[in-house]
Amino acid sequence: MSTQRRKLSNRSKVLRAAKGRPRLSVFRSNQHIYAQVIDDTTGTTLAAVASKPLKAGTKTDTAAAVGRAIAEAARAKGVTQVVFDRGSYKYHGRVKALAEAAREGGLDF
Repeated sequence: MSTQRRKLSNRSKVLRAAKGRPRLSVFRSNQHIYAQVIDDTTGTTLAAVASKPLKAGTKTDTAAAVGRAIAEAARAKGVTQVVFDRGSYKYHGRVKALAEAAREGGLDF
């Protein structure tokens, strides 16, 4: 399965499962990782965190710091339940570290 098809397939599964919950979307580049909490009913971004200002050692440590920060930002907006949208990325490495740190930070998914 191509990356584009995997991305679309996963996104459609996430949107079907959301049932009104905001979506925690992850974008990973070679150097940085970004996370957003998006409300798809209104099309607005509720919280966003990037790894650019964070320096936490390895890329995996930085991803975990982003996960903790996005959980804190989402809780500040009153969001505790989200649907995890990993895009076309496998649940492994930096994506997994971000997700686990967000769970530890208080997000439920």
